[in-house]
Amino acid sequence: MLTHKELKAKALNRADVKTKYDSLDEEFAILDEFLKARAAAGMSQTEVAKRIGTTQSAIARLESFNSKHSPSLSTLRKYAHALGCRLELKLVHEAH
Repeated sequence: MLTHKELKAKALNRADVKTKYDSLDEEFAILDEFLKARAAAGMSQTEVAKRIGTTQSAIARLESFNSKHSPSLSTLRKYAHALGCRLELKLVHEAH
């Protein structure tokens, strides 16, 4: 039986899987930032939802990035503010 690490390595040997995996890297990094910020604030999804004026399930969708719709910039700002953070967005030129 393969371990998770071995299975991941085997899957990433396929070019199509590697391309898709790499394309999600930024989303995973952002999601990780959100989850770490909420944990650092010591808040539950329900507490964040109350501060923003939405539901716990909406926060769960925002934190999962598995929804059919991407959250708006306004929603992301509200989420950050509820955690005592500020959202920064910047463009970075890609190396060619």
